[in-house]
Amino acid sequence: MLVLGIESSCDETAAAVVQDGRRILSNVVSSQVDIHRPYGGVVPELAGRAHIENIVPVVNMALDDAGIALEGLDGIAVTCGPGLVACLLVGIGFARSLGYFSSKPVVDVHHLAGHLCAVQLEREVGFPFLGLVASGGHTSLLRVEGIETFKLIGKTRDDAAGEAFDKVAKLLGLGYPGGAVIEKLAHEGDAKAFKFPRAFTGKDDFDFSFSGLKSAVARAVADEVEYQVADVAASFQEACIGAIVAKAVKAARREKLDNIVMSGGVASNGRLRELMKEKAGEYDIEVIHPTASLCTDNAAMIAAAGTPALARGENAPLDLDARASWPIG
Repeated sequence: MLVLGIESSCDETAAAVVQDGRRILSNVVSSQVDIHRPYGGVVPELAGRAHIENIVPVVNMALDDAGIALEGLDGIAVTCGPGLVACLLVGIGFARSLGYFSSKPVVDVHHLAGHLCAVQLEREVGFPFLGLVASGGHTSLLRVEGIETFKLIGKTRDDAAGEAFDKVAKLLGLGYPGGAVIEKLAHEGDAKAFKFPRAFTGKDDFDFSFSGLKSAVARAVADEVEYQVADVAASFQEACIGAIVAKAVKAARREKLDNIVMSGGVASNGRLRELMKEKAGEYDIEVIHPTASLCTDNAAMIAAAGTPALARGENAPLDLDARASWPIG
């Protein structure tokens, strides 16, 4: 089965062709980093306009790279949420138009479901496992029973981890996006220089909260006459990922799961991967993650997540709409 995936939930216009939900034939991503860099974050209206400009060439490139004509596809999978409505509507509208024109079925895909399927594009991971999605818009823990079966265990109550990285980077004058620059600086800093808080949301609660951490960094920078930016970056990073690791490992133990699968842009962070493997290893829990290109937003994961529904013969209605928020599980 050949599936075209389309992803436009935030600031990447992406299209990919995937065979049988496992083999990537093409995976094209057009980034908008340069557009949003002057603002220190994603501007929804600008992102939506960029998607309109990019969607046709990106989809054409994905088909060309795969060596597949539109007629050769078995179906189309498109992200319908959660995300920025102005961005989602571009991908959904194009997918529906393409499906109508070519008489191909279209299915809607949950963005987090895509992230949780990404690892299956590189290796087979047995179910169930604990899924961690950590990105600019999400920080969630889920029990993954199958490609389409999830149980939400915990999520952020305010800022997502990636959002916190971006906001702290902006606060420190490091530019956008913040994840890579903070990780690089953290190598040069002392992670114990500042004692930033790690939100405790309850003994048996697996939710996250990063707004207080962001505020603590702002207060520390305002109060200190002299400080090393690298020390602030290292201390912030350790506090942020420390909370993620602690709750993920605890959740895996409670659910009696042997694997933690990480995905999302923050899952590319080297220190997060290192600490997660260290702490999970103490309980013989394996940590698995896709390569960096499949951690960030991409359409191959959307095609993979939509393949089972297309295989069942599903086809979304023409009035398929965007969902800014969309509970999973």
